[in-house]
Amino acid sequence: MKILVPCKRVPNPDLKLKVANGSVDLAGTTWQVNPFDEYAVEAALRLTEKGKGGERVGEVVVVSIGPKDTSAQLKQLLAMGANRAILVAGDDSALDSDLVARILRAVVAAEKPDLVITGKQAVDGDDNQVGQILAASLGWPQATFLASILLAADGKSATVTREVDAGVEERRVRLPAIMTVDLRIIGKKAVRNEALAPATAEWEDTQRLASLKGIMAAKKKELREITVESLGVAGGILVKTLRHEAPPARKAGVKVASVEELVAKLHNEAKVI
Repeated sequence: MKILVPCKRVPNPDLKLKVANGSVDLAGTTWQVNPFDEYAVEAALRLTEKGKGGERVGEVVVVSIGPKDTSAQLKQLLAMGANRAILVAGDDSALDSDLVARILRAVVAAEKPDLVITGKQAVDGDDNQVGQILAASLGWPQATFLASILLAADGKSATVTREVDAGVEERRVRLPAIMTVDLRIIGKKAVRNEALAPATAEWEDTQRLASLKGIMAAKKKELREITVESLGVAGGILVKTLRHEAPPARKAGVKVASVEELVAKLHNEAKVI
């Protein structure tokens, strides 16, 4: 089985970004793999393993769109265990969800994966659109916000679960398909390939870290750099960001001496009750 995992690099969310002259100041920013995409890589690796620490069967290919130094994040994913990496040259300011999906559609056409798994959204833009647009453009089934994946022994379908307002929804989706995953996908028994891992198999309840052995192995793995033009993707973006503005500063809170005073302030001053 070949699994393609689109990944995005994002600014470190622990850093406080500044907005100046309508733009986000990224000077001095450190970058990392989008956490939800990292979970997607972990899910893909588990689907190709015979249990924790077991033999790998299949191929996990990671792909990212970004500047040349995005290769640092791709090398991290190779060190985690991905087999190959593809970097499509691009600039965040010249991308939107539609163009990203069109680029990925061309990558899918070239790679012909059995399954595409990606994070439900990127933590910088929070658009939550790429997976759905990609599935629609390919005409493939889609399963989003997944908390678990059970790949059938014949490799032709998967049973998945996702959290909804009323509880947990279970669906069966045929492959090839597009899947987007939530953070619960890294539960100990959240992901399993029936053809490889026994029902008792379980992993850590977190994504794996790159080991020294993995880092050394990553140096010999393929990281191919290509251009949008080489994929035959034409057309620009549909959504353009005009400017960024920081939200207004919040007013300082006040302390109240009693519940009665709190209710009075909510009623008379805040006018929310």
